[in-house]
Amino acid sequence: MDNNLFEERKKMIYELICDELYVPMKAKEIAALINAPKSDRAMLQDILNELVSEGSVEISSKGKYFKSEKVFVLGTFEVSRKGYGFVIVDGEDEDIFIPVDCVNNAMHGDIVRVSVNSTKTGKRREGVIEKIEKRNVVSVVGTFQKSKTFGFVVPDNNKINRDIFVPSERSKGAKDGQKVVVKLTDYGNEKRKPEGIVTEILGFVDEKGVDILSIIRDHDLPTEFPERCINQANKVPDEVSLADMQGRIDLREQTTVTIDGEDAKDLDDAITLSKIGNLYELGVHIADVSNYVQEHSALDVEALKRGTSVYMVDRVIPMLPKRLSNGICSLNAGCDRLTLSCIMKIDDKGKVIDYNIAETVINVNERMSYTSVNKILTYRDEEEIKRYNDLVPMFELMEELAGILHSKRRQRGSIDFDFPETKIILDENGKPVEVKPYERNVATNIIEEFMLIANETIAQDYFWQELPFVYRTHDTPDADKIRKLSTFINNFGYTIKSGNEDIHPKELQKLLTKIADTDKEMLISRVTLRSMKQAKYSTECTGHFGLATNYYCHFTSPIRRYPDLQIHRIIKDNIRGRLNDSKIAHYNKILNEVAQVSSKAERRADEAERDSDKQKKTEFMSDKIGEEFDGVISGMNVWGIYVELENTIEGMVRVSDLPGDFYEYCEETYEMVGEHTNKRYKLGQKVRIRVIDTDILRRTIDFELVEQE
Repeated sequence: MDNNLFEERKKMIYELICDELYVPMKAKEIAALINAPKSDRAMLQDILNELVSEGSVEISSKGKYFKSEKVFVLGTFEVSRKGYGFVIVDGEDEDIFIPVDCVNNAMHGDIVRVSVNSTKTGKRREGVIEKIEKRNVVSVVGTFQKSKTFGFVVPDNNKINRDIFVPSERSKGAKDGQKVVVKLTDYGNEKRKPEGIVTEILGFVDEKGVDILSIIRDHDLPTEFPERCINQANKVPDEVSLADMQGRIDLREQTTVTIDGEDAKDLDDAITLSKIGNLYELGVHIADVSNYVQEHSALDVEALKRGTSVYMVDRVIPMLPKRLSNGICSLNAGCDRLTLSCIMKIDDKGKVIDYNIAETVINVNERMSYTSVNKILTYRDEEEIKRYNDLVPMFELMEELAGILHSKRRQRGSIDFDFPETKIILDENGKPVEVKPYERNVATNIIEEFMLIANETIAQDYFWQELPFVYRTHDTPDADKIRKLSTFINNFGYTIKSGNEDIHPKELQKLLTKIADTDKEMLISRVTLRSMKQAKYSTECTGHFGLATNYYCHFTSPIRRYPDLQIHRIIKDNIRGRLNDSKIAHYNKILNEVAQVSSKAERRADEAERDSDKQKKTEFMSDKIGEEFDGVISGMNVWGIYVELENTIEGMVRVSDLPGDFYEYCEETYEMVGEHTNKRYKLGQKVRIRVIDTDILRRTIDFELVEQE
């Protein structure tokens, strides 16, 4: 059947059915109106069936077709463990709730067409999935369960809540209990399970690395580089050539350092700093990756596909081959390296009064660690000071300038949430031996402030040049969420000022300052964070709410983030006078997709990293069943309360296990309330728990509350 003809007839028939001149009609009446010959009646029926399945047309009990009055939207389906779900629509803040009996065989991640109820039931819109526009789950990772003539794969992802049937001849010889990857060949229906074929056997769950490899496969993270990428990387020289240095500002005689974690291998930023009078000259020098990764090359195509490096608990999945990321692109000490620099003159109030963005060549004097710099500046460690004696004055100057820049950010309203990140120590067999909060210190703060000011300076420069660019944006919170936050904090005697629509970030910063070191700090901080939107990449410079700045981009990490690499190309084209009308048109054409792909890749990486942390945290707690710990209530929902321990590990106390009463969750006040006793559990409340169970396959930890006298 001619597809163009089918679509043309479909449009014509839909318009006919929608025409107010006509009442609901049967198929034969529609055929007569469009003079359809008998040979076309089968096509007509196919068209009518498709219109009905899409939900744009309905059919009465008497077989008459009429225009549907339903409101339809397209979105991404996200499933809960209980089977119901939510459809997330691009550009809309409010999700659409999908009850269990309205899922209609959709799976987590599918692009679906939803008919939305015209009136809200409860607190949000509800809908029915009418059609699955695109299946996004192609392969599933899970545990193989074998019987005599067939097997099932139980998915690791608890959002995929149906086992997958695997015929014996399609099991690839998988053994009972092994982790496998299964490719879906049939998505099943309400009565029949999905079906698939095993494409990869990962191993038994207790084998080294299988747990993290399962997460990698589950998130479809590429681990091997295509042969063309490896070949291109191998052709890159180990040393910077004289030809590549031509036309660059030579900064090799300036004292330059990198400051990173001890185990970092891809060093993409270096610092120079001096002071003349009351002016600081700060140089932020970033690896010129674009010199080695040419646009449209195999390396570039793969880097865009990956979008970002992914930092799993036991390995790094790099955006670029290690020959580049740890070699010629890494600003290793004692090596000439090509860089793109933002050299700023900053006054004693933290204002950038002049700057130069240039192609440069540097040679790092010393590869410093956060630990060493912190020892020098915070603890005045004599041994460390002696070892780096010549650099100590510059480190002290760095601390001074970073303090000024941080103070300036605070004055304008930049928001700092102080939730601890996690550091997980593994032994040689990949087993977690220690879990603790990642320690921030004066050295990490220095690098953070210097990277922020460079990113702001670059973004502001290119915004005012009105050139195509990729910005890092963070939109103003939804007004409804801010109203809810305002109502919530009023219960504790706090207020925030907001206009009819927008709130200034300084108001939230003031709130966080007021609650600092109080017993309400965690509670209000977490509720405030939940009212914020997610940062993303965009070609529109709409500002960064959390940083309280109108201009922001990601310039400082091109080894591990594609947007940084992309804007390096734009900056270099501009510096070299190559940003003509043709180039501008080219960038305008591609940058929206770059921003969208990069935002999506970032979310995928974040989810994979969180899952790998959860995996090792669950494993760490598995031999602590029966032990007691102190913690704070970090979250709650209708299923129970989450408690976070001092080492950042989080587990759940199920609502059915809460002692002494039947409890219900009150969403407005973020409390679990006892029906008879009126006893309340609140976010931020200190509690003592006992570990009662762990599930390594599902990465969950169960606690129970310990009653304290």
